Amino acid sequence: MNVFILCTGRCGSTTFAKACSHFNNYSSSHESRSHLLGDQRFNYPDNHIEADNRLSWLLGRLDKHFGDEAFYVHLWRNRRAVSNSFVRRYNGGIIKAYRGTGIIMGLPESADPLEVSGDYFDTVNENIRLFLKNKTKQMDFNLDNWKSLFPSFCDQIGAQGDLSKCISEFEIKHNASKK
Repeated sequence: MNVFILCTGRCGSTTFAKACSHFNNYSSSHESRSHLLGDQRFNYPDNHIEADNRLSWLLGRLDKHFGDEAFYVHLWRNRRAVSNSFVRRYNGGIIKAYRGTGIIMGLPESADPLEVSGDYFDTVNENIRLFLKNKTKQMDFNLDNWKSLFPSFCDQIGAQGDLSKCISEFEIKHNASKK
């Protein structure tokens, strides 16, 4: 079974993927196929866990390839914390694509970065919620509650491995934005 970690980014997806790398019955990656087009974009190995915020813009195609056969995690954290993190990376990555000449075309450069980042947060999370509406294998995962949620996640997907090593990854701030 494949597992997809759907999220906005800036919410612990790198950490989640690193924690899952300690399973011995799943492979785990972060944005491993984000550079590919067509069917190759979705050619994940069996029993693979993928964390990739860009999948939230490709949900129709994800559904076409995996439908209700995969397990989906909606990973999120506090709106303000995510928005602040995107503000610190405002001139690059997916937030730049969202606000520049991409999704929100013609947005004045003077737009409040915190407001833009919050709008992105709301948009992506609503896309994910809509996608998950009819999925039978899913989990809502608030990063703030990882201590109680991660063991449940492991049980739900039948993960095997060193849980203590998995949990130790959550104690490290992977890919943190500079203050």
